[in-house]
Amino acid sequence: MRKGFFAFVLVSLVSYGYTQSVYTYDVKKDIVIGTLSLGMFVTPFFVDNKPDKFPGSFNKNDINGFDRSVMFSYNKTLDNISEYGVYGMLVLPIISTFGNMRDMNTWLTYGIMYSEAFFLTYGSETLLKNSIIRYRPYMYEGELPAGKGTDYYRSFPSGSTSLAFLSATFLSTTFSQEYPESKWKLPVIIGSYALAAGVVSMRITSGSHFMTDVIAGAAIGSFYGWVIPFLHKKHNNENNLAVNFTGNGLLVSLKF
Repeated sequence: MRKGFFAFVLVSLVSYGYTQSVYTYDVKKDIVIGTLSLGMFVTPFFVDNKPDKFPGSFNKNDINGFDRSVMFSYNKTLDNISEYGVYGMLVLPIISTFGNMRDMNTWLTYGIMYSEAFFLTYGSETLLKNSIIRYRPYMYEGELPAGKGTDYYRSFPSGSTSLAFLSATFLSTTFSQEYPESKWKLPVIIGSYALAAGVVSMRITSGSHFMTDVIAGAAIGSFYGWVIPFLHKKHNNENNLAVNFTGNGLLVSLKF
């Protein structure tokens, strides 16, 4: 029964025929975006702001009221499930390629787009995490959990949340554009964001993050999950990002 259901879903997703993707890559444009994304990805490795010493005590009153209202002690099970769940979510955007899976240009385009979006998301959240010292909620609820000796002060923003929302937004955006008439469009959007919301809830209830951590992470992942496909859509391809080489360097302009 279960195999039959998934087979039905797969057939339904590709039943709209093998058509050309609405997205494409552009060598000149993607050299610029790719360079920026790789630069963002590498930069955090050179930034590592650490506390001078381990704090002697933690006072909940030092936390703003919004975050203080939703704080939990450490839960290893929820922490592990949410982290491993994100790895599974990262492969979900492949669903958008099912209707064009015979087109190698589609695979190349999606590979470029998703790599750029991933590098930008990971680089942005890690740069912030390595720059900003913020102790995790579980530090205010009890002792330092085992194995967290190098991670307890890197709460902001939530990296798992940013990657979860990158996946959900990238999939929702591309699937909606590739198959605008598909009856699966709404279930795909709702399902992907429901999974991302599940990651958020576990990052909070595991004591690993504050509300503002996950909000910031969701904003980062959602932005890159939307803007990269936007920059590669065919009818926008010549209008949204202009790249011109000049005698003195490179001129880049972006229009939304």
